[in-house]
Amino acid sequence: MIDLTQDEHQILRVSQFQDLVSRPFQGDINAMCWSRQLIGDFAEIVSKAELTENITVMDEEELREMHLSEQGQLAREVLLNDMKLLTAQGAAPVLNVIKYYERDDSFPLFPTDVYSYHVDRSPVPTDTFLCTYYGESSDILPNSKAIQKILVPEIRLELMKLFDGPDEDFEAFLVENFFDLHYQALPNARPINLGLGHLWRLAVDHPESKVLPCVHRAPIEKNGEPRLLLIC
Repeated sequence: MIDLTQDEHQILRVSQFQDLVSRPFQGDINAMCWSRQLIGDFAEIVSKAELTENITVMDEEELREMHLSEQGQLAREVLLNDMKLLTAQGAAPVLNVIKYYERDDSFPLFPTDVYSYHVDRSPVPTDTFLCTYYGESSDILPNSKAIQKILVPEIRLELMKLFDGPDEDFEAFLVENFFDLHYQALPNARPINLGLGHLWRLAVDHPESKVLPCVHRAPIEKNGEPRLLLIC
């Protein structure tokens, strides 16, 4: 059964996976959420992961080989099942343990890392799926409460100073450097946190999309508390 409750006129919450993947985005809706209350100890999985990088990818084999408590085993089954469900839909889910993402400080007025509000873009029809099982979770922003940074006068002026080329090539420069994908929250904006355990589907900017892409950002991680994130 589908719950037609909408948050900020853009989120549709569903009660089962098949609704999440089959329901089309339409109108203002550009984010869907399979709302769940998960069981299991996901912190145990994070604590036993061998973290060799800022972002460590955990494969199924490593996950299956972990020696876990009963609650850890329940968490593992959730992860394996989510990966199986998404893979069956043709997606390529990746399970990450994230200490932190690399920051972009090359242009302080306009960072283009994932901590900045942004949209995803693809040359082919696709969606972004993500679920945070442990740690801080991502935020989304209603499109009506966000503005493209390239349209903010003072930022646009600085980008024009950065650009070295003919005026007619300026817009292409913005696209080529992904500046057009990043957004700034309006003063009265209230971010919507995605929470833990819920599997989300976010609209992507692609040629056949009938809705606006979903504006979102990664959270700032807490020191000593990596995130456990499934994304594809």
